[in-house]
Amino acid sequence: MNKTLIIGAGGKVGKILVPRLLKSGHSVVAMVRDSGKYRFQADVEVVEGDLEGEIQSIISRCNRVVFTAGSGAATGPDKTLLVDLWGAAKAIDAAGECGVQHFVMVSSIGADNPDRGPRAIKPYLVAKHFADEYLIRSGLHYTILRPGRLTDEAGEGLITTTRPSDAKGREISREDTANVVGYCLDNTIAQGKIYELYKGSEPIGNAIT
Repeated sequence: MNKTLIIGAGGKVGKILVPRLLKSGHSVVAMVRDSGKYRFQADVEVVEGDLEGEIQSIISRCNRVVFTAGSGAATGPDKTLLVDLWGAAKAIDAAGECGVQHFVMVSSIGADNPDRGPRAIKPYLVAKHFADEYLIRSGLHYTILRPGRLTDEAGEGLITTTRPSDAKGREISREDTANVVGYCLDNTIAQGKIYELYKGSEPIGNAIT
């Protein structure tokens, strides 16, 4: 059976993704920094891990990895560097050494060219850019997802991977982002590809091709 490690399972996308994968019959390992802060379903394996520490022993128990961790808006560029870039690179290296079959990176719109993004979050976009590039060059089977502005709206299962011309339309719910992650894990067609994600009018299965 496939066992999927969710790095950042305690984050807003991660907490939606865990039950979504369980419902689809996945075996899930939820990696969090402090297991005492989170409650997951009884059949979720919860492990404590820190991206600034040793994580290979955790990754070695799984054959698929979802990286949805982030330093958070309240932290400074130092944590952005250590988590969003260095932590991601460590996870990618460990996944390669452990023979992980699929690595899904939840990145960000703007990671393709940080110079074009908002100046206030440029360090974050630069970290995401180089983490994505590192994954592409790793030799792993990967999928990179670059969602627009994340919202807490209910997911509708309708998206687009084409960037809207109007900046106000460049958003997607966290629930639909998690739904796309699940779809990509279940469909090899998504491997080796990068998708931007926005709220749209296409079913996920039609948009992810």
